[in-house]
Amino acid sequence: MSRSKEIIRTSVIGIIANVLLASFKAVVGLLAHSVAVVLDAVNNLSDALSSVITIIGTKLSVRPADSKHPFGYGRVEYFTAIIIAVIVLTTGITSLVESIKKIINPTEPDYTTVTLIVIIAAIVTKLVLGWYVRRQGKKLDSDALIASGSDALFDAVITLATLISAGVMLIWDVSLDGYLGALISLVIIKAGVEMLASPINQLLGAQAPTDLIHQIKSEISELDGVQGVFDIILHGYGPNLSIGSLHIGVPDTMTAHQIHGLTRKISEMMIARHGIIMTVGVYANATGDNKNAQLQKDVIQTLARQEHIIQVHGFYYDEATGALSVDVVPDRSVTDDEAFIRLLKEQLTAAVPGLPMSIIIDHNYSE
Repeated sequence: MSRSKEIIRTSVIGIIANVLLASFKAVVGLLAHSVAVVLDAVNNLSDALSSVITIIGTKLSVRPADSKHPFGYGRVEYFTAIIIAVIVLTTGITSLVESIKKIINPTEPDYTTVTLIVIIAAIVTKLVLGWYVRRQGKKLDSDALIASGSDALFDAVITLATLISAGVMLIWDVSLDGYLGALISLVIIKAGVEMLASPINQLLGAQAPTDLIHQIKSEISELDGVQGVFDIILHGYGPNLSIGSLHIGVPDTMTAHQIHGLTRKISEMMIARHGIIMTVGVYANATGDNKNAQLQKDVIQTLARQEHIIQVHGFYYDEATGALSVDVVPDRSVTDDEAFIRLLKEQLTAAVPGLPMSIIIDHNYSE
């Protein structure tokens, strides 16, 4: 079964479960005059609506690329998750207002055995549903499903609070209904804010998973001719597609034809294994016993002694102009690039005097 069909099937299960729960809770809550139970019912309906939106978003996200959107519609899923989070936030705010009204003008809830049975059944159902939907969301890399599953698990905890309220009312004849309703609302609002974080981070350009970066480096480094993998950048266009770029180091003895074949192999590997359209740049590492190779060795050794440098790569010496350039990756303590470049140039000038030089700072935000 395809990813989109699995998401839709999971969402349909969520819709059915939430509609049934909402119906039972609404009836019981109205009969018992319990605002907490009624608010739980409203929250279940919002969960069902979230599942409907997830289905619509999934249908839209799998539309093929076209002239207006050459990388497809995968990012629709991020907007779907944002809409669900906004619905949860709205529900929480509305519930908070109603709960405050209940605290100001309290009415005594009338809990019965039937009420308690429905509440207990709701807790069990929400725990199972939340676990299932969240697990499916992680399996399918769907922020919308993860948000729905997390919301369901929150509901289970919230409904447990309602059960406690009912127990307190039956045993001590003390109504905590309005206060628990307010607590429920605050938890819902908190969950909504947290649900917004993931899709917004993706749209802003979140850091790629560190394990994925390491895996890409490992896979490419195993290919013949590759002498290092650098400068990996990834941009997500939905769970199934990313656009990226990287540089590889190769010996300067390789021909253009050989490099072409190598970069093509890398591009094909990345799209097949990770769904990444990868652009590959090349750094030519100096080899042999010549001035270029000696300069490269001197520059790298000099820079490697600087305690704040993690990596040096991309050395290039222009024989026509006598200029050299090199990329350095500093640690997180380096915050003033210009000052750091001045320091490195002073050190390099002492090691290889008389050469114009360019130092490029590559901040490593991917690991």
